[in-house]
Amino acid sequence: MQNTEIKNELFRQAVEAIDHGDVVLLERLLNMNPHIVGTRLDYPAGGYFRDPYLLWFVADNPIRHERLPANIVEIASLLIHFARQYADESFTFQTGYALGLVVTGRIPRECGVQIELMDLLLDAGAAPGNGHGALAHGNTDAAKHLLKRGGELTLATAICLDIMDEVPRLLETASSKDLEIALVAAAFYGKADMLKLLIASGANVNAYLDASSGFHHHASALHQAVFSASLDAVKILVNAGADLSARDRIYGGIPLGWAQHMQKEGNELDKSRYAAIEAFLVSCK
Repeated sequence: MQNTEIKNELFRQAVEAIDHGDVVLLERLLNMNPHIVGTRLDYPAGGYFRDPYLLWFVADNPIRHERLPANIVEIASLLIHFARQYADESFTFQTGYALGLVVTGRIPRECGVQIELMDLLLDAGAAPGNGHGALAHGNTDAAKHLLKRGGELTLATAICLDIMDEVPRLLETASSKDLEIALVAAAFYGKADMLKLLIASGANVNAYLDASSGFHHHASALHQAVFSASLDAVKILVNAGADLSARDRIYGGIPLGWAQHMQKEGNELDKSRYAAIEAFLVSCK
């Protein structure tokens, strides 16, 4: 979303104040128009950022500028202060969703403010959840911090964060859905040994997750293993009966197509790993 797309003049001014870290201007706008913190921008084409509140702009997720102002925590604190007073009905939803944007975002992590923003939102009452969203976007430190702040330790979280002493206990009570989420998560991180354990425990190697899982639900475990660049993980899934012709639900690509595409990105070591995966998948035809 470009600021020029924001037709609500007051909302646009507030967003620009957030973008530039202009606390003085933002506070003036909020004092004069406190209702704006409870207003949703009319933006139906925003996908997961559909009809956002002002607070949701503190994460730069979706990425709009590739950066956050140095005082973004102060900006977020100001917005939370006003939202608590003037948007009570939506406050819990606003802060909870903002936390999701922060923990899944790349820019808060790269700007070194992810944990501070998380603490601010958690202290405001946002629920820590299970960390699946953070893990699905490679934000392992954020996932660890959610656990520290009372988040749920799931089988997938334990596997991805190498909390191995908890895995046997969590396996004992794992549902089929728990196993499937853990399988896709383990594949995403290329954890070959964990894939073996989960498959032996009955995980469906060809399952697609649903949106409520918090993890990637558009692709199979095999797609995610390819993405991880782990040939061992790919081999384990293929040998367990993973569907080579399965298509992801966004681009329609099969695992072989993913391996070919990934060779166009990354360093030479990564490219060689994806090439080896491509050669293996071709040999399986």
